[in-house]
Amino acid sequence: MTRGKVSGIISNLVTVEVDGPVAQNEICFVSSGDIRMMAEVIKVIGKKVFVQVFESTRGLKTGCDVEFMGHMLEVSLGPGILSSIYDGLQNNLKTMEGVFLQRGEYTEALDNTVEWDFIPLVNEGDTARAGSWLGEVLENSLPHKIMTPFKFEGDYTVKSIAAAGSYTINHVIAVLTDSEGNDREVTMVQKWPVKVPITCYKDKPRPFRVMETGVRIFDTFNPIAEGGTGFIPGPFGSGKTVLQHALAKQAEADIIIMAACGERANEVVEIFMEFPKLDDPRTGRRLMERTIIICNTSNMPVAAREASVYTAMTLGEYYRSMGLKILLLADSTSRWAQALREMSNRLEELPGADAFPMDLSAIISNFYSRAGYVVLDNGKSGSVTFIGTVSPAGGNLKEPVTESTKKVARCFYALAQSRADSKRYPAVDPIDSYSKYLEYPEILEYLNTTVEENWPERIAESKNIILKGKEAAEQINILGDDGVPLDYHDRFWKSELIDFVILQQDAFDKIDASTPIERQKYMLDLVLEICRAESVFDSYEACAAHYKNLINILRQLNYSEFKSEKFYSYERKVLNHKL
Repeated sequence: MTRGKVSGIISNLVTVEVDGPVAQNEICFVSSGDIRMMAEVIKVIGKKVFVQVFESTRGLKTGCDVEFMGHMLEVSLGPGILSSIYDGLQNNLKTMEGVFLQRGEYTEALDNTVEWDFIPLVNEGDTARAGSWLGEVLENSLPHKIMTPFKFEGDYTVKSIAAAGSYTINHVIAVLTDSEGNDREVTMVQKWPVKVPITCYKDKPRPFRVMETGVRIFDTFNPIAEGGTGFIPGPFGSGKTVLQHALAKQAEADIIIMAACGERANEVVEIFMEFPKLDDPRTGRRLMERTIIICNTSNMPVAAREASVYTAMTLGEYYRSMGLKILLLADSTSRWAQALREMSNRLEELPGADAFPMDLSAIISNFYSRAGYVVLDNGKSGSVTFIGTVSPAGGNLKEPVTESTKKVARCFYALAQSRADSKRYPAVDPIDSYSKYLEYPEILEYLNTTVEENWPERIAESKNIILKGKEAAEQINILGDDGVPLDYHDRFWKSELIDFVILQQDAFDKIDASTPIERQKYMLDLVLEICRAESVFDSYEACAAHYKNLINILRQLNYSEFKSEKFYSYERKVLNHKL
């Protein structure tokens, strides 16, 4: 085992003189008196090693001992992860003593004393390989597969498998024999390095179907594919976090992973307080039962902030290997990039734009590529859909993090400060936002088959109406109400009709909070039918009054029960107002 001595300290960047070989990203422990602090190797130059400590280095001295562990930062994978709240190092924040973890203190990620009802899925003599399902336990009403450890290479033969019964996670549930006759014991828990993707699957095809979120600005205008990627940039206070909370509650996913990366403590406390109380519309149980929270607030050490997004992605890949649909929400990746910038500057590396690392684009691209839809070796499928938020300074969408993310994420949901100021929520700009999945032939075929024939064309028609309305509004603002033809007012109010009825959504209304795709289709068809009609007005006041009346009627229709008598009474009232 390699050891070393501290020779230099710059905040949480520590220089170590080592006496043996050290690997990139290897974990080590820096001792300061009775405190052992975890750190990660980020640069090696001969016998000089630079490590970033995951905690405050206040009081650390040169000459302190450093012990290298021979492995990368790993997480524990097994039953008991759901409903947990971890930090970036997978310390269980629900079992720690006090409000803050003390330096050098680490908690167990999983409870070693809980017994799980195990059901075997294989027989003696069966063949197994990395990721093969050996058995399952029930975890918060979801089947949790016990798998062959991902680190196993080649084919194995099941020598023995535990009978159905109750066992702890450390109990040996199977013995596997490799091709050379060596036996290897398997328990319910395994470890995996967070910065290495889990690739125990047969195929990773291009996304081909849409993930329904219940949010109309997503599903109707800019759908995200199951296993796809997207990001939500926007200035502070524009509703990024609230929008992610709505997605967590309503999206068509089996498991939700919330990664609070460098968020303000008050926002994280809000998650802790609200999520345990939220009802799950999919199961009727508590939403927290199928949620995992990875939390690193802005006052936590910068190194742990970087680790949190990788820990969250690794947990998502683990559950994806069970054939489940995972929605991973990271808030915010800008704080992750700022952590990378801070460490890069301390290493005195050549800076890129705005002092971010030169390889920022590559780092973001590699991380986003870990999401996706996969086909497992047993023919089952799973997916990780990733949506991150970006907090550009001053709302500047041309800054490096936003630009680098825009290159790799297929969906772009730009939050506009002007829409947030006018209380048009969700404040997603319908003009600047886009979904590149609408260019995929597989997605177009899925929409035409599942939703309705020519559905993509209707989306394009709606966006065109909104664009023309925006252009008309600019002309009206410049020339005045009487300075433009009535046709401009007609275009403007048709775009307002789509905006108020389709794009805006009340997250606190029990009916409007989540809109199934059937309802979205019906609403859009009804609005487009009105917008296509010929209109004749004698004044812009009459034009405005007419559309305001329609907006009020259609919004009432939107908040009423779907397919109820009240719904159809509003439908008849709307059709009587056709132009």
